[in-house]
Amino acid sequence: MNRIEKKFQELRKANKKAFVAFITAGYPDLEVTRKLVLEFSRIGVGIIELGVPFSEPLADGPIIQEASEQALKNNTCLADILKLVKNVRKKTDIPIVLMTYYNPVFCFGEERFIRQAVSCGVDGVVIPDLPPEEGKVFLDLARKKDLATILFISPTTSLKRAKFICGLSRGFIYYVSLTGVTGPRRKLPSDLKSSIERIKKYTSKPICVGFGVSSRTQVKQIYSIADGVIVGSAIVKKLKDNIGKNDIVTKVAGFVKDLNV
Repeated sequence: MNRIEKKFQELRKANKKAFVAFITAGYPDLEVTRKLVLEFSRIGVGIIELGVPFSEPLADGPIIQEASEQALKNNTCLADILKLVKNVRKKTDIPIVLMTYYNPVFCFGEERFIRQAVSCGVDGVVIPDLPPEEGKVFLDLARKKDLATILFISPTTSLKRAKFICGLSRGFIYYVSLTGVTGPRRKLPSDLKSSIERIKKYTSKPICVGFGVSSRTQVKQIYSIADGVIVGSAIVKKLKDNIGKNDIVTKVAGFVKDLNV
Protein backbone atom coordinates (compact mmCIF):
# COMPACT_ATOMS: atom_id res chain seq x y z
CA MET A 1 0.00 0.00 0.00
CA ASN A 2 1.22 3.49 -0.90
CA ARG A 3 2.32 5.58 2.12
CA ILE A 4 -0.25 8.25 1.28
CA GLU A 5 -3.12 5.77 1.34
CA LYS A 6 -1.79 4.27 4.56
CA LYS A 7 -1.58 7.73 6.16
CA PHE A 8 -5.20 8.55 5.36
CA GLN A 9 -6.30 5.17 6.75
CA GLU A 10 -4.43 5.90 9.99
CA LEU A 11 -5.90 9.40 10.22
CA ARG A 12 -9.45 8.22 9.64
CA LYS A 13 -9.14 5.58 12.36
CA ALA A 14 -7.88 8.29 14.74
CA ASN A 15 -10.61 10.73 13.57
CA LYS A 16 -7.94 13.21 12.43
CA LYS A 17 -7.24 15.19 9.28
CA ALA A 18 -4.12 15.51 7.13
CA PHE A 19 -1.95 18.61 7.30
CA VAL A 20 -0.02 18.80 4.02
CA ALA A 21 2.96 21.17 4.28
CA PHE A 22 4.42 22.57 1.06
CA ILE A 23 7.96 23.91 0.81
CA THR A 24 10.05 24.74 -2.23
CA ALA A 25 12.96 22.30 -2.39
CA GLY A 26 16.28 24.12 -2.30
CA TYR A 27 14.89 27.27 -0.67
CA PRO A 28 16.83 28.76 0.91
CA ASP A 29 19.04 25.69 0.36
CA LEU A 30 18.73 21.91 0.26
CA GLU A 31 20.16 21.44 3.75
CA VAL A 32 17.36 23.56 5.26
CA THR A 33 14.87 21.59 3.16
CA ARG A 34 16.26 18.31 4.52
CA LYS A 35 16.06 19.52 8.12
CA LEU A 36 12.51 20.81 7.64
CA VAL A 37 11.30 17.49 6.22
CA LEU A 38 12.61 15.67 9.29
CA GLU A 39 11.27 18.29 11.71
CA PHE A 40 7.85 18.37 10.04
CA SER A 41 7.72 14.60 10.40
CA ARG A 42 8.56 14.90 14.09
CA ILE A 43 5.86 17.50 14.89
CA GLY A 44 2.99 15.61 13.26
CA VAL A 45 2.68 16.92 9.71
CA GLY A 46 0.74 14.33 7.71
CA ILE A 47 2.24 14.72 4.24
CA ILE A 48 5.08 16.81 2.82
CA GLU A 49 4.79 18.39 -0.62
CA LEU A 50 8.16 19.35 -2.09
CA GLY A 51 8.02 21.92 -4.85
CA VAL A 52 10.42 21.32 -7.72
CA PRO A 53 11.67 24.79 -8.73
CA PHE A 54 10.75 25.76 -12.28
CA SER A 55 11.24 28.96 -14.27
CA GLU A 56 7.63 29.20 -15.54
CA PRO A 57 5.42 28.24 -12.58
CA LEU A 58 1.88 28.30 -13.98
CA ALA A 59 -0.09 27.90 -10.75
CA ASP A 60 2.19 29.60 -8.23
CA GLY A 61 1.79 33.10 -6.85
CA PRO A 62 4.60 35.60 -6.17
CA ILE A 63 5.78 34.07 -2.88
CA ILE A 64 6.46 30.62 -4.32
CA GLN A 65 7.67 32.10 -7.62
CA GLU A 66 10.35 34.01 -5.73
CA ALA A 67 11.35 30.89 -3.79
CA SER A 68 11.61 28.88 -7.02
CA GLU A 69 13.73 31.58 -8.63
CA GLN A 70 16.14 31.55 -5.70
CA ALA A 71 16.30 27.74 -5.64
CA LEU A 72 17.15 27.75 -9.35
CA LYS A 73 19.91 30.29 -8.70
CA ASN A 74 21.23 27.75 -6.17
CA ASN A 75 21.30 25.24 -9.07
CA THR A 76 18.68 23.02 -7.44
CA CYS A 77 17.60 20.36 -9.91
CA LEU A 78 15.26 17.39 -9.97
CA ALA A 79 18.10 14.89 -9.49
CA ASP A 80 19.22 16.74 -6.33
CA ILE A 81 15.70 16.63 -4.93
CA LEU A 82 15.40 12.90 -5.55
CA LYS A 83 18.72 12.39 -3.74
CA LEU A 84 17.37 14.44 -0.83
CA VAL A 85 14.26 12.25 -0.58
CA LYS A 86 16.42 9.12 -0.65
CA ASN A 87 18.52 10.59 2.15
CA VAL A 88 15.60 11.48 4.45
CA ARG A 89 14.02 8.06 3.86
CA LYS A 90 16.73 6.68 6.16
CA LYS A 91 15.12 8.60 9.03
CA THR A 92 11.43 9.10 8.27
CA ASP A 93 8.49 7.29 6.69
CA ILE A 94 6.37 10.42 6.19
CA PRO A 95 4.57 10.47 2.80
CA ILE A 96 6.36 12.76 0.35
CA VAL A 97 4.78 14.27 -2.76
CA LEU A 98 6.63 16.18 -5.48
CA MET A 99 4.87 19.18 -6.99
CA THR A 100 6.44 19.75 -10.37
CA TYR A 101 5.60 21.00 -13.81
CA TYR A 102 5.70 18.76 -16.82
CA ASN A 103 8.79 20.23 -18.48
CA PRO A 104 11.28 18.91 -15.86
CA VAL A 105 9.63 15.48 -16.04
CA PHE A 106 9.70 15.50 -19.85
CA CYS A 107 13.39 16.47 -19.88
CA PHE A 108 14.19 13.83 -17.27
CA GLY A 109 12.14 11.21 -19.15
CA GLU A 110 8.75 10.04 -17.90
CA GLU A 111 9.64 6.41 -17.28
CA ARG A 112 13.04 7.29 -15.78
CA PHE A 113 11.43 9.91 -13.53
CA ILE A 114 8.80 7.50 -12.22
CA ARG A 115 11.29 4.71 -11.69
CA GLN A 116 13.80 6.89 -9.84
CA ALA A 117 11.14 8.74 -7.84
CA VAL A 118 9.73 5.49 -6.50
CA SER A 119 13.21 4.07 -5.90
CA CYS A 120 14.16 7.14 -3.85
CA GLY A 121 10.98 7.01 -1.76
CA VAL A 122 8.63 9.52 -3.41
CA ASP A 123 4.99 8.56 -2.86
CA GLY A 124 3.08 10.89 -5.14
CA VAL A 125 3.31 13.62 -7.74
CA VAL A 126 1.31 16.74 -8.60
CA ILE A 127 1.76 18.12 -12.13
CA PRO A 128 -0.55 21.14 -12.61
CA ASP A 129 0.11 21.57 -16.34
CA LEU A 130 -0.40 17.95 -17.38
CA PRO A 131 -4.11 17.39 -18.21
CA PRO A 132 -5.10 13.76 -17.55
CA GLU A 133 -6.32 13.41 -21.15
CA GLU A 134 -2.79 14.20 -22.36
CA GLY A 135 -1.05 12.35 -19.55
CA LYS A 136 -2.49 8.90 -20.04
CA VAL A 137 0.92 7.29 -20.63
CA PHE A 138 2.36 8.94 -17.53
CA LEU A 139 -0.66 8.00 -15.38
CA ASP A 140 -0.54 4.38 -16.54
CA LEU A 141 3.21 4.10 -15.86
CA ALA A 142 2.80 5.72 -12.44
CA ARG A 143 -0.05 3.38 -11.49
CA LYS A 144 2.06 0.33 -12.33
CA LYS A 145 4.82 1.60 -10.01
CA ASP A 146 2.38 2.67 -7.25
CA LEU A 147 3.29 6.35 -7.60
CA ALA A 148 0.16 8.32 -6.72
CA THR A 149 -0.89 10.88 -9.32
CA ILE A 150 -2.77 13.65 -7.51
CA LEU A 151 -5.14 15.61 -9.76
CA PHE A 152 -6.89 18.96 -9.36
CA ILE A 153 -10.52 19.93 -9.12
CA SER A 154 -11.26 23.65 -9.06
CA PRO A 155 -14.37 25.83 -8.57
CA THR A 156 -14.74 26.06 -12.36
CA THR A 157 -14.49 22.29 -13.00
CA SER A 158 -17.66 20.91 -14.56
CA LEU A 159 -19.49 18.09 -12.78
CA LYS A 160 -18.73 15.71 -15.67
CA ARG A 161 -15.02 16.49 -15.50
CA ALA A 162 -14.98 16.32 -11.68
CA LYS A 163 -16.32 12.76 -11.88
CA PHE A 164 -13.65 11.93 -14.47
CA ILE A 165 -10.88 13.31 -12.25
CA CYS A 166 -12.22 11.51 -9.17
CA GLY A 167 -11.84 8.26 -11.06
CA LEU A 168 -8.24 8.92 -12.04
CA SER A 169 -6.71 10.74 -9.07
CA ARG A 170 -4.74 8.60 -6.66
CA GLY A 171 -3.50 9.36 -3.14
CA PHE A 172 -5.97 12.19 -2.71
CA ILE A 173 -7.88 14.78 -4.72
CA TYR A 174 -6.42 18.28 -4.63
CA TYR A 175 -9.26 20.80 -4.42
CA VAL A 176 -8.18 24.28 -5.47
CA SER A 177 -10.25 26.53 -3.20
CA LEU A 178 -10.28 29.55 -5.51
CA THR A 179 -9.66 30.78 -9.01
CA GLY A 180 -6.20 32.26 -9.36
CA VAL A 181 -2.73 31.40 -8.14
CA THR A 182 -1.32 30.35 -4.78
CA GLY A 183 -0.92 32.90 -2.02
CA PRO A 184 -2.44 33.84 1.36
CA ARG A 185 -6.04 35.05 1.41
CA ARG A 186 -7.93 36.74 4.24
CA LYS A 187 -10.91 34.41 4.02
CA LEU A 188 -12.02 31.22 2.35
CA PRO A 189 -14.66 31.15 -0.43
CA SER A 190 -18.23 31.10 0.88
CA ASP A 191 -19.17 28.13 -1.32
CA LEU A 192 -16.26 25.91 -0.25
CA LYS A 193 -18.35 23.63 1.96
CA SER A 194 -21.01 23.00 -0.69
CA SER A 195 -18.33 22.38 -3.33
CA ILE A 196 -16.62 19.72 -1.21
CA GLU A 197 -19.95 18.09 -0.36
CA ARG A 198 -20.82 17.91 -4.05
CA ILE A 199 -17.54 16.16 -4.91
CA LYS A 200 -17.93 13.72 -2.01
CA LYS A 201 -21.12 12.42 -3.58
CA TYR A 202 -19.02 10.87 -6.33
CA THR A 203 -15.93 9.60 -4.54
CA SER A 204 -14.72 8.13 -1.27
CA LYS A 205 -11.15 9.26 -1.98
CA PRO A 206 -9.66 11.83 0.41
CA ILE A 207 -10.08 15.48 -0.58
CA CYS A 208 -7.50 18.04 0.51
CA VAL A 209 -8.03 21.77 0.09
CA GLY A 210 -5.24 24.12 -0.94
CA PHE A 211 -4.57 27.63 -2.32
CA GLY A 212 -5.06 30.65 -0.08
CA VAL A 213 -4.87 28.90 3.30
CA SER A 214 -2.76 30.91 5.72
CA SER A 215 -4.31 30.93 9.21
CA ARG A 216 -5.22 28.59 12.04
CA THR A 217 -8.88 29.58 11.68
CA GLN A 218 -8.89 28.66 7.99
CA VAL A 219 -7.22 25.31 8.71
CA LYS A 220 -9.90 24.57 11.31
CA GLN A 221 -12.66 25.48 8.85
CA ILE A 222 -11.24 23.15 6.20
CA TYR A 223 -10.77 20.30 8.67
CA SER A 224 -14.51 20.46 9.36
CA ILE A 225 -15.43 19.82 5.72
CA ALA A 226 -12.51 18.02 4.02
CA ASP A 227 -9.98 15.27 4.69
CA GLY A 228 -6.96 17.54 4.77
CA VAL A 229 -5.51 20.97 4.16
CA ILE A 230 -2.54 22.06 2.05
CA VAL A 231 -0.55 25.10 3.21
CA GLY A 232 2.25 26.43 1.04
CA SER A 233 2.74 30.17 0.53
CA ALA A 234 2.32 31.00 4.22
CA ILE A 235 5.06 28.50 5.12
CA VAL A 236 7.37 29.71 2.35
CA LYS A 237 6.80 33.30 3.52
CA LYS A 238 7.83 32.27 7.04
CA LEU A 239 10.96 30.73 5.56
CA LYS A 240 11.76 33.97 3.75
CA ASP A 241 11.31 35.99 6.95
CA ASN A 242 13.87 33.82 8.75
CA ILE A 243 16.58 33.35 6.12
CA GLY A 244 20.02 33.75 7.64
CA LYS A 245 18.85 33.02 11.19
CA ASN A 246 20.31 30.08 13.09
CA ASP A 247 16.87 28.99 14.28
CA ILE A 248 15.15 29.09 10.88
CA VAL A 249 14.05 25.44 11.10
CA THR A 250 12.70 25.87 14.64
CA LYS A 251 10.82 29.06 13.69
CA VAL A 252 9.20 27.56 10.59
CA ALA A 253 8.33 24.28 12.32
CA GLY A 254 6.79 26.23 15.21
CA PHE A 255 4.67 28.20 12.75
CA VAL A 256 3.45 24.97 11.11
CA LYS A 257 2.71 23.38 14.47
CA ASP A 258 0.60 26.39 15.47
CA LEU A 259 -1.38 26.18 12.23
CA ASN A 260 -2.15 22.48 12.64
CA VAL A 261 -5.10 22.67 15.03
